[in-house]
This record gives sequence, structure tokens and C-alpha cells, in this order.
Amino acid sequence: MGKTLKRSKISELAQRVNSKSGGLALVLTAEDVAVEGFCMSNCGFHGSNSREKSAFVWVDNSVTQCPGQCARASHQLIYGPQSAPLGAPNGDVGIDGMVVNIASLLAGTVTNPFGRGYFQGSADAPLEVASACAGMYGKGAYPVYAGELLLDSSTGASYNAQGANGKKYLLPALFNPYTSQCSPMVRVFRGALLCAICYNELDGWVHSILSAGLIGSGLV
Repeated sequence: MGKTLKRSKISELAQRVNSKSGGLALVLTAEDVAVEGFCMSNCGFHGSNSREKSAFVWVDNSVTQCPGQCARASHQLIYGPQSAPLGAPNGDVGIDGMVVNIASLLAGTVTNPFGRGYFQGSADAPLEVASACAGMYGKGAYPVYAGELLLDSSTGASYNAQGANGKKYLLPALFNPYTSQCSPMVRVFRGALLCAICYNELDGWVHSILSAGLIGSGLV
């Protein structure tokens, strides 16, 4: 397929690995792969096949293309307030940025898989459960402040979730429709799985597991 891909090629890749009805495919592309619209209009996207009732998530590694946009928690912003970025939890701006985007898009896939689920605004440019809370990760967060986070004393990196083998991660807040507020992670999860997206007060509304795709792809 080469290293310059149209959006349609991402759907094609997803269909190759997502042959079962009801499946969810995670498509990741490397830092030297340019995908149509990446950095300009998105940092990844999710799509679906309503006939097969399957869905997919795609995320690219932005470290050489636009880290200030698509890994902005751990890199200086391209635009806006130029405050010091948070340290990358695993010391890799590109991969840690991918983790944030994968988590955001998985949450969007769970709550709006076929475009008829939960979102705000226009269906053509929806604000989904995570994109409505962009840049918010901890208690007290607002658009230009990430919120209160845990700090790795050895590296100075910020995180709000801990997974297998002591790996630390930064996961986004989700919009809570019951309170009309963004709800961040409220405690650290440990265990064999990377981390469950289980947010405060959602009462089972979103419970999505990140482990399979991330661990299997070598991201952890």
C-alpha cells in the first residue's frame, strides 16, 4: 500500500483483519506513514460497517509529523498557550500520544459506533464522549489545564493510570451526560490488563478494555 494512504485504505486494512461480525479492529500506522487528513483534520478516526456490525479505530504515530497537535499532552503546542508540556509517561512522545488517541477513539466507538449513538453537535463533525473533553485528564481540569495528575518521581512525567509491568499512562477524561461535566480517571488500575476505561459516575455507561490492542501491538 505504500507510505501515503487515503482514508479508504484504512477501512480496507480494517476489513482484512476484522472478518467477524461484531468485531472491533485497531489499525495503527508508523511515524513514517502519511494518512489523508492526519494532522490537518484529525489525529485518528473510527469507522464502521453497519452491515457486518463491526467497527475499527485508526491512529497514527505523530512524533515526526505533528506532535504539537496529536501528542500535545507531552509536546509543546503548535498553537495556543505555550505552557510547559506534561512529561510523556513512558518517555516516548509519539507512542504516549497514540495511547491517548486510542483511548479517546475507543470511547467514541463504544458510545457512537455507527453514527447514531451519543455525540454533541452535528453528525458530520460530532463532539464525542472524549473529544468533548480534549486536553482534560485530571481533577479540576479545564481547556488549558490538564488537571491534577500523579507524578512519576523518577522521570517527572505525569500520568493517571497504571497498567501491566508497572507501565504508566495518561488517559483522557470523558463527558458525563448525567452531570454535563468531564469526568477524569479517579483511581489507578493495576493487573494483567493495561487499563479499563471506567470513569466516575458513569454507572456502566462506558466500560471498555484497552489491553488487547495495545499489548498485542507492542505499545507496552
